[in-house]
Amino acid sequence: MRTKRWFKVLAALCRLVLACTFVVSGFTKVIDPWGTALKIDEYLAIYSLEWLEPAAMWFSIWLCGAEMMMGCMLLFKVRIRLISIFALLSMCFFTLLTLLSATLLPVEDCGCFGEAIKLSPWATFVKNLVLLPLSVAVWWRYRPDRIFAFKPVEVFLTIFFFAGTMSIGIHCYRHLPLVDFMPYKVGTDILAAMHDAESDAEPGVETVLVYRNLSTGELREFSLDDTEWQDAARWEWVDTRTGEAPALRPTVAEFALRDASGDVTERILTHPGRLYMLCVTSFDRLPRGCARRMARLVGRAREEGAAVVCLTPQPLHDRWQYDFGSGAVACCNIDASTMLTMLRARNGVVVLDDGVIADKRNCRDIRP
Repeated sequence: MRTKRWFKVLAALCRLVLACTFVVSGFTKVIDPWGTALKIDEYLAIYSLEWLEPAAMWFSIWLCGAEMMMGCMLLFKVRIRLISIFALLSMCFFTLLTLLSATLLPVEDCGCFGEAIKLSPWATFVKNLVLLPLSVAVWWRYRPDRIFAFKPVEVFLTIFFFAGTMSIGIHCYRHLPLVDFMPYKVGTDILAAMHDAESDAEPGVETVLVYRNLSTGELREFSLDDTEWQDAARWEWVDTRTGEAPALRPTVAEFALRDASGDVTERILTHPGRLYMLCVTSFDRLPRGCARRMARLVGRAREEGAAVVCLTPQPLHDRWQYDFGSGAVACCNIDASTMLTMLRARNGVVVLDDGVIADKRNCRDIRP
C-alpha cells in the first residue's frame, strides 16, 4: 500500500526534529568526554556496575559520538532504514532509563545535553516521551526499504560521520572541550563568582557536604562553613546535597584551597598580576613529558616575575612543595571534583590574571 502524502510530510518533519535533537545532544556531550564519563560513573554506581568504570571514558566518547553520528545520518538521509531502527531502539531505552531516574533511582540531572542545558529527570522523561512517537513515525515511514543496501556515497558518508564524531571526542579528551560550559570558563573571576553563588543561594536551603574519612572509611556530613573537610589528607569528597535534591557536582561556591597553614583560597585568588596554577591529579602518575613541560613553564614564569602554585587532590601530608625540575613549587590541596570541573584534564595549567581565568591548557598543550 502506498504511503499517503501527508504522512510522508509528517515523517520528514519528525526526522528533522529527531536529527537536530541527536546532533545537539551528541555534540554538547562529545565535546566534554570527561563530564559524560562522570555521568556514566554515576549511573554505574546507581546500578551497582562499578566494575565497568575503567571503560567509562572510552564508552563516553563512543556513545556521544554515535549519537551525533546518528543525528547526521538522519539529517542527510544516509541509510535511513537502518538508522531509524537504531533511533527507535535508543529512544525506547532512554525513555525507560529516564523514567527510572525520575522515580525509583533518582539522579540530579540525566546529562542528556551535557553541561550546556540542565534538565531535571522528569523534564528529560517528558522530552523522551515526545521524541519516542517521532522515532516510531520515522521507522514506520522507511520500514519497506532494504536495511543493508548501502550505496557507495552512503558508505563514504557513514565512514566520514563516524570518523568525524569520534575525532571530536578524542580531540577534546586529549586537549580541552571545544566549548566550555563549566562555571570556570576563561574570563571568569573565581572569587566574584564564589560570592555571587553564595548570594544567589536559595534562602533556607542548606548545602551539606559528604566526605569519607580516608583512614577509617567513615562518611561524615559538613556544612560549607566547616573547614575540617578541606583537609584532603583526611577527607575524600563523596557527595554534595542541597536541600532534598542531591547535587553531585561541586559548585563554584565550594572552591577551596588549603596548604600547611590552612585555608589560602582568598590569598591565592586575590594575588595581583599573573598566577600559574599547575593542576596535577597524582604526582606518582605524572607523565615525564608533562613534568618537563611544567618545569619549563615554572622557569619561564619566574623569569617574567609571575607566581606559580601547584594544585592537587593528592594528600600531601608534610610534602607541601614539589620540584618539577626547575625549583620547588608551593602546593595546595584542592577537591578532586572541583579541579576536574575547573580543568577537564588529568594534568594541566590554569592561568589567572588578577584572579580572572585568562587561559586553560591540558598538559599536552603547555608551550612555555
